[in-house]
Amino acid sequence: MNTIEKKSVKAGKYVNQQEVNTYIDAYKKDRWMQNSDRMGKADSLSVWFTVEELEGFLATVKENGGNGVRFHFGTFSENHVENPLVSGLQNIVMIGTRSKDGSYETAKQLYAQNGETSEIVAYGNGIPCPPLCGPGGKGRSILIQNGEKGLSII
Repeated sequence: MNTIEKKSVKAGKYVNQQEVNTYIDAYKKDRWMQNSDRMGKADSLSVWFTVEELEGFLATVKENGGNGVRFHFGTFSENHVENPLVSGLQNIVMIGTRSKDGSYETAKQLYAQNGETSEIVAYGNGIPCPPLCGPGGKGRSILIQNGEKGLSII
């Protein structure tokens, strides 16, 4: 096991309900509506993972000398074979990182030895919400002025 000196810089913080609502409402207005219109179907608003999956991924990152995780936005392929319902929707992939000084500025992607090759330490393919999270998957609704299309509730 690789070890690193613990000098981590706090990158985030706990946020309250008002901050959560502000982030989500701004995203719906500035990105989600346009993505959904372009695709002709509702894009995902969130991605869900179990606590066990997250703990397992973090353990793998630590076991391989990592001290951070980057969350990358991505999309399922247009012809997603495993579940066509999610084709083209947004998703998240988590990539383990290692930084000698514990900062995000110097963080590099983390690789683990797998036999004679190195593999990136990454985890993805969470559950996109909507469409797969059930009735609560969309979160709270907001009213948005949608240009020539008038008002939209999202």
